[in-house]
This record gives sequence, C-alpha cells and structure tokens, in this order.
Amino acid sequence: MDATLDDALAAFQAVRGRLFGIAYRMLGSASEAEDIVQDAWLRWQGTDRTLVQDPPAFLATVTTRLAINALHSARAQRETYIGPWLPEPVDTSADPTLGAERAEALGFAVLVMLERLTPTERAAYVLREAFAYPYEQICEIVQVSEAAARQLVSRARKHLTGERRREVPQSEQRRLLTAFLTAAKTGDLVELEHLLSEDVVSYSDGGGVVRASKFPVIGRERVAKFIRAFHTHFWDGVDTVESETNGQASVLLSKDGTIFAVLTVVAGATGIDQVLWMMNPHKLEAVTLRAVV
Repeated sequence: MDATLDDALAAFQAVRGRLFGIAYRMLGSASEAEDIVQDAWLRWQGTDRTLVQDPPAFLATVTTRLAINALHSARAQRETYIGPWLPEPVDTSADPTLGAERAEALGFAVLVMLERLTPTERAAYVLREAFAYPYEQICEIVQVSEAAARQLVSRARKHLTGERRREVPQSEQRRLLTAFLTAAKTGDLVELEHLLSEDVVSYSDGGGVVRASKFPVIGRERVAKFIRAFHTHFWDGVDTVESETNGQASVLLSKDGTIFAVLTVVAGATGIDQVLWMMNPHKLEAVTLRAVV
C-alpha cells in the first residue's frame, strides 16, 4: 500500500465508527450499514483527495446520501416483510453511543418510529439529534436549504414526541427485564400481568424464516396469556446471557451454543410497554459474532 493510500485509510478509520453509526440509525440494519460503510470506503479510494478539505465531513456526506438511497429500496422490501419488522440488534456494551455524540436514535422503540419518517427527515434527525451536526452542514449533506433542514428536524421531533413515552432509567429497565424473564420461564400469569402495562404490545420478528407470531399481541391479559402459553416448551434447554444491545438491557437466548433470539423490553412509568423478540436469524449476526469473540 502506498503512502497516499495509507493516509486515505487512516483518515477513513478515524471516522469509521461514526459512519457506521450514521448508516445503522438510518437503516436499522447492521449488515446493510456495513455495506454502506464499505461502499463509502471504495468511493473515498476513488476520490481525488487533494480536493477534499474536510475528509470527515466528506465521508459523512457520502455515507448519509448512500443510506438515503438504500432506505428508499429498503422501504419497498419492508412493505412485504412477513410479520412485525424490528431493527437488527447491535452490541453497544463497548460503544454505548455507537459512534455518536449522544445515544439518540439508537433504541429499538425509536428506530421503529423512525421508519415512519421520510428518508430525508430521518437523515436530518439522526445527524442533528445523535451527532450534533450544525444545520449549515446538515443542509449541505441532505441537499436542502438551511431553513428546510431545520423544518425537517422539527417535523421529525414533533412526530416522535407525539408517539414516544418517557422511558425509565436503565437500572429499572434491567430489573423489569430480569423479572419478566423469570415470570416467562415459570409461566407465572399473575406476575406477568403485574409487570406489564395495560396497553403493552409484544412484537416477534421471525421474518418468515423461523416460527414466530406474525401479528403484534396487544394488551396486558393477552400478552401475559401468550407468554404463558409457550413457557412449557420454549424455554427447555435455553441458556440466557445478559447483554446490552442498542443501548438497553437485553438477554441473548441460545440453545446448543447457538443464539436464536435477542429479548428486550421497553418500560415506562406503568410497567413494560413493549416486549421485543428479535428472532430472524439473518438479523442476529452482529450479536452472534460479538458473543463468539
């Protein structure tokens, strides 16, 4: 490798974590984010770098625009997705903010809500709220006026604020997840109902690849009965390991040494609001690789 390419690689590696963080928040997929980052590297190699005054800004721009394009096609694919779509879990134990200034737009519930934004709204929101980019830079990246960039972020904030509930501290979420896991394993209906909020929703993402509920299960009584219904066979031979994915307490479920699901909960003031079962094997590679290393 020549000195010029060495310099290019050094500049790229210095911001690689940030580029992945942008792409992941845009797409909700670790594998697609890695593809975007690799594409950005190839473009960086083929660029006349003597003309680039600010490499980090250039690479962030390339990555964001690639992600916007990818999001357009990803949306079409998700319209035919079998069952509820949940983001690909990523291990954040070593990098709680996933390359960002803040952990915003990283939690599962928020990533699901971001799906309802346009690709440009999503990009502007992620750049501003997670990475604290100034509006004058955001407008250049997403190719709109500064006033339009401010409006994109404002619109996204209002949309998310209208649906978002105030979440409890991490310690309380971990406590509720642990208690839920115990009740789920034993099929304790009374304890399950005690832990769940009245309008709790259980989402199971099997993607049509593995057996999982193809529809959300809604309501305290229904979710509790749903969890109890499969406790006698689901947990047989299952090992559980505490983890941190997407900045929140999670549990890795494995059988015969193979991780087959990531389980987490989203909790609010009245208990567990969402139970998330990520079971699509194509989405578990990121956590599986980290668990093996």
